[in-house]
Amino acid sequence: MIRINHRPLRWAALSVLAAASTMFAGCANFYVDNGLRGADTAQVTKPASPKPVQLFFSFQTKGSNNAQATQQLRGQVTDLVKQSGLFSEIKDTAEPGAGVLQLTINNVPLSDDAVSKGVMTGLTLGLVGSTVGDGYTCDLQYKQSDNSPKIEAKANHAIYTSLGASSGPEAAATKMASINEAVTTMVRQAVKTLLVKLSNNPQFQNIP
Repeated sequence: MIRINHRPLRWAALSVLAAASTMFAGCANFYVDNGLRGADTAQVTKPASPKPVQLFFSFQTKGSNNAQATQQLRGQVTDLVKQSGLFSEIKDTAEPGAGVLQLTINNVPLSDDAVSKGVMTGLTLGLVGSTVGDGYTCDLQYKQSDNSPKIEAKANHAIYTSLGASSGPEAAATKMASINEAVTTMVRQAVKTLLVKLSNNPQFQNIP
């Protein structure tokens, strides 16, 4: 059995495909869905008077907190929020005048038979190809104060794994060099999309 070398973010994506991917590592290719490819923090509408914010980030797997993935991706998410220019400062603790920003990415399988497809590819040594996907539901919640309304934004993303003789989803996705690149690209595009949506919300722009 050929096995993939485990990399820092191997556990963070395609959790349902871990066993299948290790069965046939030589023909595993990773793709990021093109739906959020155009996300750019240059599209952010910056507030006239940015305020500090306390940032919370959580990565989940099928709705359950994944502490290891959260820790590994927290730095990237924090940098993306800083680069957006929406806030004057990112805080680790609650402070007077600081809002609260919660970002959550939940990894869910796009198909119930993902494992069986991957196993079949492994057993046939790649002669039967398959492409399966992991979905990511991405949520943002922001409150400037306890008395202010909650602002919410949502986005959906996906990473696909092509195993064996499958041609892959090139028409709808962009091929990545590794699973690490796929995960960081997905996170970057998802978080930027949520921040753009937040910035264009009239409630956010009208915060005094």
